[in-house]
Amino acid sequence: MFATARSANRTGLEALSDLAFAWDGIWLRWLLLGAVAIGTSWAALIVMAKRLPPGAARDLAAILPACATTMRRLRRHPEVPRIARCAAAFALVWVLSPIDLIPEFMPIIGPLDDVVIVALALRFAARRVPPQVLFAAWPAEPRLRARLIGREEPMRSNG
Repeated sequence: MFATARSANRTGLEALSDLAFAWDGIWLRWLLLGAVAIGTSWAALIVMAKRLPPGAARDLAAILPACATTMRRLRRHPEVPRIARCAAAFALVWVLSPIDLIPEFMPIIGPLDDVVIVALALRFAARRVPPQVLFAAWPAEPRLRARLIGREEPMRSNG
């Protein structure tokens, strides 16, 4: 009788192990499905952003990549003060953080807090960076930079 109880117990553990393995397979499928859904939605957003007509929406779609490129270029420049680098690092951490003021899954307004934080951080940093360094680092149209930070490129003298 004792041997029978032991074999039944072992069979129960095997069944539990099989159930855990099946549960892992379900989570893996959901994880893969989620990754595909996120990748597909980002690809769709990129295609739609490329097709935007000129105007405020197209400017908004172009400003976040331009801000990221500018921050990356300014990160190691020797003339950039430490406080400006800290502002850029804060913006990067904010964008990469899963915790948001507005959840990302909400259509249209989801990424809005990221855009606002990056724009404010870049505006704060840009006011502390020498203008010639900032203008050299900005990859997009100068009018977008002027709109973001409120500073035009200085006139060059001929002498």
